[in-house]
Amino acid sequence: MADFRIEKDSIGEVHVPKDALYAAQTQRAVQNFPITGMKPWPAFIWSMVMIKRAAAEVHKDLGLLDDKIADAIMQAGDEILGGQFQDHFVVDPFQAGAGTSHNMNVNEVMANRANQILGYSVEDPQKPVHPNDHVNMAQSTNDTIPTAIRLGVLWRFDELIDTLQHFVDVTYKKAEEWDDVVKTGRTHLQDAVPVRLGQEVGAWAKAIQRQIEKVTFAAEGLRRLGIGGTAAGTGLNAHPEYHARMIQ
Repeated sequence: MADFRIEKDSIGEVHVPKDALYAAQTQRAVQNFPITGMKPWPAFIWSMVMIKRAAAEVHKDLGLLDDKIADAIMQAGDEILGGQFQDHFVVDPFQAGAGTSHNMNVNEVMANRANQILGYSVEDPQKPVHPNDHVNMAQSTNDTIPTAIRLGVLWRFDELIDTLQHFVDVTYKKAEEWDDVVKTGRTHLQDAVPVRLGQEVGAWAKAIQRQIEKVTFAAEGLRRLGIGGTAAGTGLNAHPEYHARMIQ
């Protein structure tokens, strides 16, 4: 038995691993961009999945997406967010374009998992859930990728701040520990006046603390999400209520 299946797109046929939830677009990206061998950052994938899960729910509520299809997409999203199917996100982090291949990787995985939930195999030509028409409804790479990046950063932001704050606390402790150590201060590439090592290290801690404050302030700007702008920022092909409902 072959260990691959044949998928078709507008370009032609492509061999895809038999049990993969992704399809032709993802496989082409794997072949075209073998740059680092790395996988996408998990928080980025989670954010992309969260966007598409929310879009399915919004379109269901608006009556634009069949209830069964929407529910299957939402269940697929919940399963991925719960830690399943992580090995099906295979596009290299470095790939051409604005992230189209990453967007399609998520679309294809969620669509095929939704099809399985509805009782269809990934090879069934009658499978009802389409990666573009349903999972990617009212979306574009140009609004999903920037939104996912922002959400991914915010998702892990507290971890960054906690780590930096721990660094500050440890540095302050070292400043106290070394406060009785006197060293030569340096100016103009030569010895100058005496300075306590604790003073110097304490200044490092203060500098890091100020950067924490700046980063925290800057992160507030990440809460402005462009989802719903679609391809060119105009919202073309999206329901008038889509953006407002997506960010609720």
